Amino acid sequence: MNKIKLLTIVSVLIFVSCQKGLTDKEKEMYTQKGQEIAKATFKKMGGEVTKKMKEGGVFLAAPYCNAHAPEIAKDISSEYNVVLKRTSHKLRNADDAPDDREAEVIEQYLNLHEMGEPMQAFVELDAAGHPHFYAPIKLQKKCLACHGVPGKTMEQRSDSIIKSLYPHDKAIGFAENDLRGIWSIQFQDKE
Repeated sequence: MNKIKLLTIVSVLIFVSCQKGLTDKEKEMYTQKGQEIAKATFKKMGGEVTKKMKEGGVFLAAPYCNAHAPEIAKDISSEYNVVLKRTSHKLRNADDAPDDREAEVIEQYLNLHEMGEPMQAFVELDAAGHPHFYAPIKLQKKCLACHGVPGKTMEQRSDSIIKSLYPHDKAIGFAENDLRGIWSIQFQDKE
């Protein structure tokens, strides 16, 4: 059953990417650019979160994320002329909910992760004709302070602080290397 599921996922990914009209060279270029943008975003956000964690733990880091994550995404989007989004199957902020295609991509990555198969970034043309980059976001150990299991890998107090900022938070219960979500980056102009 798992091999059939894997073959179906791989077939769909290949079919979609072949049908979307990008050359292999373009796919490679947009994949590299997407990875660059994701890395720059993670560096900017992660650097400040790490600094806040050292200064005051979740008590300072969570409010920083709440106030600045959307602003950072907007700044990076403007800098690279893209629409940048991080989304997940377990949302912290409802504004980050996946659209239909993003939900499909998340499901595909979850299935691959469940089967122990590699999760690769890919690029396709979206319904609007824009190159669109998708990549998995895997949870790092340091992220467990805010996304772990309350009472185990995450302090109850941390969960309370996060719930005060995000009352409908579902972004907990993760373990290291779990699929936290995806990068979804829509390029505005085909280069």
